[in-house]
Amino acid sequence: MNHPDYRALAAKARNEAEDATLANVRDRCLRSEAAFIVMAERQDLADRNRARREAAAEADAEAEAEAEAEAAANAA
Repeated sequence: MNHPDYRALAAKARNEAEDATLANVRDRCLRSEAAFIVMAERQDLADRNRARREAAAEADAEAEAEAEAEAAANAA
């Protein structure tokens, strides 16, 4: 999956906040930065969870293949 680079978007929002002359624009940019940081953290968590699930599924598949191979060897 291709996800937006939330950290880059947060940095862009921070730069826009620093360049803003109006307080409401600066506040909006800072809120955007905070939201992008939260999204980046959530994406990191989702990526870690996905990797853990995939590793567990791979380990289960290997264990099942070994069990089938052992059962076939015992049947022969």
